[in-house]
Amino acid sequence: MTKKILIISDHGDPLTPLGGKQSGGQNNYVLQLSLALETIGYTVDVVTHWSDPSAPQRESFSEHCQVLRVSAGRRKFLSKNAMYELLPAFYDEMTSMVSIGSYELIHTNYWLSGLLGERLQREYGIPFVHTSHSLAKAKQFGTGELDTRRFTAECHVIRSAQAVIATTQYEKDLIQSFEPDCAPIYVIPCGVSDIFKPTPDQVEDRGLTTFLYAGRLVEEKGIFTLLSAFKDFKARRKNRTKTQLIIAGGDKSSVDLKKHLPRDRKLKKYTNGLEESVKFIGPQSPESLTKLFNQASATVVPSYYESFGMVAAESLACGTPVIASRTGGLQHVVTHGQTGLLVEPRSSGQLASMMGLIASSKRFTRILGENGSQIADERFRWDTIIEDIDEVYREVGRLAEPQVVYY
Repeated sequence: MTKKILIISDHGDPLTPLGGKQSGGQNNYVLQLSLALETIGYTVDVVTHWSDPSAPQRESFSEHCQVLRVSAGRRKFLSKNAMYELLPAFYDEMTSMVSIGSYELIHTNYWLSGLLGERLQREYGIPFVHTSHSLAKAKQFGTGELDTRRFTAECHVIRSAQAVIATTQYEKDLIQSFEPDCAPIYVIPCGVSDIFKPTPDQVEDRGLTTFLYAGRLVEEKGIFTLLSAFKDFKARRKNRTKTQLIIAGGDKSSVDLKKHLPRDRKLKKYTNGLEESVKFIGPQSPESLTKLFNQASATVVPSYYESFGMVAAESLACGTPVIASRTGGLQHVVTHGQTGLLVEPRSSGQLASMMGLIASSKRFTRILGENGSQIADERFRWDTIIEDIDEVYREVGRLAEPQVVYY
């Protein structure tokens, strides 16, 4: 029997190209989760905000998966920080657009979606599972500021859900540290698409060391720390090694895609003097990212905080080692000295040193990559992960069934 599920991803449209504004790990997670659920017999509807006016309201992306876009009175791109005020309108439009009672379960993503799921559970009696993707407390560690409205809402959602999926043990421990009365927590990592794999036939330029960054071009992702580190790295090595830094991500407002240079004033400042060896290439498809991972000597993920680190997992799956910040979920995805190298967040000096280690030891880099590919296949493939998620869904369904009392 086909099982029908509603996935709510308020600002994370699964069909939006990755690397743009608000388009990253959550979008990718929802897309891959939906496709994996379809393989085990689910029909999936994803409800999200209608951020691109040119996109259709309903759009299928597989035989049994579709996106349903809700305008909530504002059919245009909105910062997720502005979406809280739209939740009542979002809820009303969503419930008039679909038959809520036809779903067996709801899976919410991010705290805003969690508030919608909690109301649906309360009014329709349908159980919901929640994935946070990021947490106010984790963000506080990276920025020094706590969004109290968000934090209060997250606590409410985590208490109200029938189950919470944490993508790392770090995330589970963090949740339990601030909300001991939380729903049952299951640690299930994000999955990596089978597109991401080593390509041994890839032609390698042996005279060139290439570092890759893939993500949004915002401060909390560590982009300015990376550019400072790369400048330091080049100054230390001078002309001993041909090196380049490829930066995938950004949009037309921040990147000149014809010249492969930044438009953003701060990015220009940090790139000054590096124009010949730093290339900004904009958002990339998964297929293009796979090629880039395979061509890179290492992928750099210098985030100030990260609940999981999807880019790191994808890079490892391609057999490319990762230099990452020792923060949040990244320290559970990347094992220092085994699949990559960990540095303290914001430390451009440490990052430059680790880039130098990658550039100077091809054998060590190759071993890291081989280990990473093996571990990614064991831990991060969807064919295994989806079985664990399905078991959570089944458990939640059993808990939601009326209890029969025998006398």
